[in-house]
Amino acid sequence: MLVGLPHQISTAADFNLEIDGHEISPTSLVTNLGVRFDPMLSFEDHIKNVCKVSFFHLRNIARLGSSLSTTDAEKLTHAFISSRLGYCNALFAGISSKVINRLQYVQNSAAGILTKTKKHEHISPVLASVHWLPVKYRIDFKVLLLTYKSLHSQGPACLRDLLQYHIAKQKLRSGNSVVLSVPRTRLHTVGDRAFCSLAPCLWNALPGYLTNCDSVDVFKSNLKTSFDWLPVNDLLFLLFVY
Repeated sequence: MLVGLPHQISTAADFNLEIDGHEISPTSLVTNLGVRFDPMLSFEDHIKNVCKVSFFHLRNIARLGSSLSTTDAEKLTHAFISSRLGYCNALFAGISSKVINRLQYVQNSAAGILTKTKKHEHISPVLASVHWLPVKYRIDFKVLLLTYKSLHSQGPACLRDLLQYHIAKQKLRSGNSVVLSVPRTRLHTVGDRAFCSLAPCLWNALPGYLTNCDSVDVFKSNLKTSFDWLPVNDLLFLLFVY
């Protein structure tokens, strides 16, 4: 499979390899560890499949709703829905919001079935009541967790090599915070999605008490329970139910 921008893929449409007398043509879809990769890394086909399978299981859970306790329904929802939404979701960082919204619709539906919420009711307070971060922030959470582990030698060395500490020319009031250097990128649609660019941007937006956590367990706990790093609109909306 060839990976690149649309115009790059189109110019290489006739690209072929010949190995041991056999002609090999690039494919438009590759599956690795259960994730479907497309040439532009949009993950549209993969997310379409995730939504299809998730709604199949949601319909079955909804049929059993009257005979399931809340605890059992929650276990089924986590097993069949949440696990799929969270699987390899760091790959979805920076992709089209239109595609992310499809996953959000799955999560909204799952929360509605679990809490027996009526269709006309607003779903965001329901997500907060069951302590589910919206899909976009679940993705950011995963990237930040990988960043923390990489900085503390608990993650892959290849990711750690992509991160550089920012050295300030003069001492700032935030001098005790761990700040990462954000490299320049050529394309916002592609370059800003790279871990070396996205991870520092998300990390530098965190308050100091999060970046200075002593252990990964403390970091995860504080990150889950604190909304200080979320944009103001999401913060104000989610906090009113806590």
